[in-house]
Amino acid sequence: MSLALSTLAGVALDAALGEPKQGHPLVAFGRLANRLEQRFNPAGGGWRSHGVSAWCLAVLPLTLLTWLLAQVSAFGWAVEIAALYFALGLRSLGEHARPVAQALRLGDLVLARERVGWMVSRNTAALDAGGVARAGTESVLENGSDAVFAALFWFVVAGAPGVVLYRLSNTLDAMWGYRNERFERFGWAAAKIDDVLNYLPARLVALTYALLGRTALALRCWRRQAPQWDSPNAGPVMAAGAGSLGVSLGGAAEYHGELHVRPQLGEGPPPRARDIERALNLVWGGVLLWLALLGLWEVLGA
Repeated sequence: MSLALSTLAGVALDAALGEPKQGHPLVAFGRLANRLEQRFNPAGGGWRSHGVSAWCLAVLPLTLLTWLLAQVSAFGWAVEIAALYFALGLRSLGEHARPVAQALRLGDLVLARERVGWMVSRNTAALDAGGVARAGTESVLENGSDAVFAALFWFVVAGAPGVVLYRLSNTLDAMWGYRNERFERFGWAAAKIDDVLNYLPARLVALTYALLGRTALALRCWRRQAPQWDSPNAGPVMAAGAGSLGVSLGGAAEYHGELHVRPQLGEGPPPRARDIERALNLVWGGVLLWLALLGLWEVLGA
């Protein structure tokens, strides 16, 4: 099966089925990661070398196993499609974001806070409607890059092993990549590896967002505002996305009891409920664009 068809099949499966309700491989992987962290980082005393060892034990054997399975000609194509399907979070992104927009439209701020709290790590209990809309829009733009486009990128570059390596690495960053006393040293490798794996995809996503909206504004925001953001990959993605939508993101947000004053991203009014859905449309439009370009590339190559 061609790369374009395998990619299309993986995206179609995710769009039709969404994430498995039971037996998701990443849930089992999360349990494995927790056991490794307890073994290599007891009481938060692990060093960087311990984090590297734990990362290798968690990621490399499963990546190698995926590579071996994909080489079996009888069902290698199914392994490729399944790996992409389990790595993607496109439908899940919409299933989390649309209820936030719906609750805001209905004026149910308590429900909107609760639902957006499922998407972000910041404290949502005191957010007003604008804060909820901002958090939801930011989450869609950033998670669109991490959970959708980066997975597509590594699948195209390196097939099933590539997308498994990326998704497991990204999961470990979400679990271990915190800058706090417990994970400052142990989680260093997970955070840095995820930064490296997301570097090229994030900039392709920023360009994609720019092309599908207010291009000149998005490119200007990317160039001027992204360097001010603390994340080297989220900065370009969110600055370009905010500029493309013509809204202002960033600003103060509370994380784990600490207030963080973040720089502004984008230009325009604060986001509203409809901007969460516009951000989702931006992600979907980008996926369709990538699929079309991949198909065109294969046709021209043939």
